[in-house]
Amino acid sequence: MPEQSSPLDVAEGDPFGPHNLPYGVFSTPDRPEPRVGVRIGDHVLDAGAAALALGSPYAQLLAQPDLTALLAAGRTAWRDVRRALTAWVTVPAHRADMEPLLHALDAVTLHLPYQVADYVDFYASEHHATNVGQIFRPDAETPLTPNWKHLPIGYHGRAGTVVVSGTDVVRPAGQRKGPADPAPVFGPSVRLDIEAEVGFVVGTPSAQGTAVPLADFREHVFGVSLLNDWSARDIQAWEYVPLGPFLGKSFATSVSAWVTPLEALDAARTAPPARDLPLLPYLDDADEDEPGGYDLRISVAVNGHVVAEPPFSTMYWTAAQQLAQMTVNGASLRTGDLYGSGTVSGAEPSQRGCLLELTWNGRDPLELPDGKRTFLEDGDTVTLTAWAPGPDGTRVGLGEVTGRVVPAA
Repeated sequence: MPEQSSPLDVAEGDPFGPHNLPYGVFSTPDRPEPRVGVRIGDHVLDAGAAALALGSPYAQLLAQPDLTALLAAGRTAWRDVRRALTAWVTVPAHRADMEPLLHALDAVTLHLPYQVADYVDFYASEHHATNVGQIFRPDAETPLTPNWKHLPIGYHGRAGTVVVSGTDVVRPAGQRKGPADPAPVFGPSVRLDIEAEVGFVVGTPSAQGTAVPLADFREHVFGVSLLNDWSARDIQAWEYVPLGPFLGKSFATSVSAWVTPLEALDAARTAPPARDLPLLPYLDDADEDEPGGYDLRISVAVNGHVVAEPPFSTMYWTAAQQLAQMTVNGASLRTGDLYGSGTVSGAEPSQRGCLLELTWNGRDPLELPDGKRTFLEDGDTVTLTAWAPGPDGTRVGLGEVTGRVVPAA
């Protein structure tokens, strides 16, 4: 009789092999309380139970209902815990202890993995910003605003409506007014959109009144999650002058159930695009020891049909520059802060990360197997997936973000 394979024997090429080990929070039918888990292949390891079984000094960090304690522990602890977890799932002597603590991914419930403290969203893709400028300011001398090449533009969002992948998104309502309408009307958004983004999760806090320099990015940021910042374009267009996004962006932001540690993405580091204008010293990354960009390959699907594949490597502003901009005025970081890259778009039409660009504001509908789309309809499901180059030719999976649009009650 052939020996039964172990869930720890992950197939070669699996993007969730031991080179990845993203963190999440899960529960099971027999134990409904949330707890920290680590994904290995198509299973979840109960990280806290594993630490307790092996008498690990990291049990206090891992035997928790979410990732907050681990996030707050700092970079040295992040590195040491990751090394320990790698050993637990790869060293044969640990198998007998680990295998009973593995749960099939399709048999668990995944939860929001950390308590979101503050949420900030940026506008860091030159291709996206250029397209938006051309759509809304076609007669302008340049599609970019005068400040765009000088600082990462962002706004503060709403932390309380960040939801985990798989959560339904209720179509938002609000005021809207078209250019030809005599007065605003109230009702459900008719131009509901998505934004394919990458989210960065802050672990180590900073003191108010101090700025975080570019070189300290990895001291504060724990890891990344895919992010979909749902957007009601019609509500946003009427409300955003002069103070910026509000109700059109605050109703839902979906994030992956998995947080990929930065260390798992070392092989995906890449240089950002060349800078066109000189940067002020606090943003100038020309002499940084490590390249600030990440080569992440994103895929956007509507109802299972891929509509775009945006490349994160083309983002003009890096995550380190965004963090520096967030704090240069002395604003403090808190454990669990989340900031989004802004819509990821590439140079090609097939690389645009939102329907606003893909349909050119509704002018060019998408042809889907179930009909044409300009913006999202009730019942539509949007799924973002991504991977990055890993060590020795492997791939690092970033999980997925999925959400279904449902009508307001």
